[in-house]
Amino acid sequence: MQGTSEPHLDFESQAYREFISKSLLNKGHNARLKRAIEKTKRGEPVTIAYIGGSITQGAGAEPIHTNCYAYRSFGLFRNMFASTSNVPLRFIKAGLGGTPSELGIIRYDRDVLREGTILPDIVIVEFAVNDADDETQGTCYESLVLKALGADNDPAVILLFSVFENDWNLQDRLAPVGWHYNLPMVSVKDAVVDQFQLTPEDGRIISREQFFHDIYHPSNAGHHIMADCLSWLFDITNHSDLDKESHVIDKPPLIGNEFVDVKLLDRLNEDSVAHIEVGGFGRTDTDLQMAEMDDDPFGTPHFPNNWMHKGKRESGDGSFKMILRSKRLILVYKDSGSNEFGIANIRVDGKLVRIADPSQINWTHCHAMLLFDEKHAREHTIEIDMAEGHEDKWFTILGFGYVN
Repeated sequence: MQGTSEPHLDFESQAYREFISKSLLNKGHNARLKRAIEKTKRGEPVTIAYIGGSITQGAGAEPIHTNCYAYRSFGLFRNMFASTSNVPLRFIKAGLGGTPSELGIIRYDRDVLREGTILPDIVIVEFAVNDADDETQGTCYESLVLKALGADNDPAVILLFSVFENDWNLQDRLAPVGWHYNLPMVSVKDAVVDQFQLTPEDGRIISREQFFHDIYHPSNAGHHIMADCLSWLFDITNHSDLDKESHVIDKPPLIGNEFVDVKLLDRLNEDSVAHIEVGGFGRTDTDLQMAEMDDDPFGTPHFPNNWMHKGKRESGDGSFKMILRSKRLILVYKDSGSNEFGIANIRVDGKLVRIADPSQINWTHCHAMLLFDEKHAREHTIEIDMAEGHEDKWFTILGFGYVN
């Protein structure tokens, strides 16, 4: 927690401005971001969207919905460029704790684009401390970036690199994607880590204890700094000449783009996508991972249109069977700290391919698991049943991400 004997933070000093300026990893091609800024100045509708993990959700900020970096930076953007308070700016926040871009790309259409009803002008992507759990080692991250970039309205996509208390993030893996497409990039790590080693007399702006709420998440002061890092990019872009050369994003991917077209499959659209026999997975789980969306102070349950097995005595012992034409498939299942939940076996075309253990993470959490990744689409049969000795346990299939 934030220390009580630390020096006061002067957010207006020249030293603080120089500290914040170190976060600008790459200005990137500025045409898309300048277009959003100019729209705001003209009083036109502009939407800024944020997708990421728990830091984007606002963890560590109190209150979470107004002191998180996302809401703060949205407010700074408004203050910088909107001529009046009546300019129609929209704030979309889609952070979900403990989840990588492997799940983020499945959530993108639902949680950011709101099923095609919203086209953000700016998208900020924050997965630098979550993507250790991305089984595709960056392919889903690059696919998510390309999915955002490829929208019909050509939004600005900003890559944001947060950091853990132990100075770790995945910037070395993810920033090359930004360099590859010449995107704006903001590194909180570059701003804060080196100066943590200094004394206040030697130029330290903020201590590690002040910046972090816990080992993973920023304090209110940390969220304030993250927002200021983004506003520095906004300001630099605003005062820079327009980049007039073509911004080329149609090029071979750096890591991979195989998941750009991933779609969510759940109870809402199952009949139009796959043939499913629910077997003993006919219940619906309502005890789900929650996240504060947009500027809401309350949590929204994620993946409510699920399939739940609630033990053999209550749900029966039949397996969940799905026939689907696809070349790539990600299972999303529920982790839980409850000992009511048990292990499930996942078979594809009769072969055991994965074992899903909801107790590995040990809290109510959405877990993405890659089942197959092939070059060509073909019909597959997916079967999920409880492992031997776990027939009376519970298991929740939250949904699937599939690529045709």
